[in-house]
Amino acid sequence: MTGRQRALLLSLAAVGAAGLVVARRRSVRDRLRLEPLWTRVAGCWIHTRVASGPGGEALPVVLVHGYGVSGSYMAPLARQLAAELPVFVPDLPGHGRSGKPDRAFDVPGLAEVLHEWMETVGLGRAAFVANSMGCQIVAELAVRHPELVDRLVLIGPTADAGARTVRQQVWRVLRVALEERPSLIPLVIADYLRAGPGRLVEELRAMLDHRIERSLPRIAAPALVVRGEDDHISPQPWAEEVSSLLGTGRVLVVDDAGHALNYSDPDELAKLIRPFLLGITDPSAAKPAVSRDSR
Repeated sequence: MTGRQRALLLSLAAVGAAGLVVARRRSVRDRLRLEPLWTRVAGCWIHTRVASGPGGEALPVVLVHGYGVSGSYMAPLARQLAAELPVFVPDLPGHGRSGKPDRAFDVPGLAEVLHEWMETVGLGRAAFVANSMGCQIVAELAVRHPELVDRLVLIGPTADAGARTVRQQVWRVLRVALEERPSLIPLVIADYLRAGPGRLVEELRAMLDHRIERSLPRIAAPALVVRGEDDHISPQPWAEEVSSLLGTGRVLVVDDAGHALNYSDPDELAKLIRPFLLGITDPSAAKPAVSRDSR
């Protein structure tokens, strides 16, 4: 083989390798794209962001948003998880792009909507990652329909039993706003405007009336409790009480972070919960470098 032929073969091999890299990057990028899915549930259209993941038998993960907002602020975490797991991010009724029923659902009502939504999209069993009031909804779902819930990740669970007044909650929200990524604020304001003041008042009452501590001891599914170090809405003593009622005995803490870890610290949060969602670790064994054990 002449030197010119060798050079030509090496050039062709390099082009082929580059093509494989580009194709692989495109394939990963396509999996990470969140596509819209519309379904009719509870008399209104439900908007869901979906990424199919790598395929195979991977357990689907449902990300459940908190009070007043939509699934849009769950999207950064969803993209992190979508490389290995199929993800679904619904906007619950009255939130985001989904339809607006005449009245806000209470927490048990939203749990039943989530149940009906799962049946509609064909999810027989899933893992759930929830933030804030979303933790109350998935806790209720786990008690009412345990066959649907494989495992739970509760991020900044509400509502703290020691702060169930509107004044306390508003003060805590104002304090924690300083700990979040600044771009979260306009996103939340836009979602609140979509929901409307009347619905926000009704949903706040529903959040404060619901007693998550009554549901937690009845949950059979494995669970993780996670909070940001500077989360004033879900402080450490309350998170530890939640963990104790679940029987896990520990809280995983992300340093220098606020309430909406799924938006403000999606990379660190994904590292923290990915082994648990993949079934690699159980709650008592997970000790990622980005967390601080509360025990």
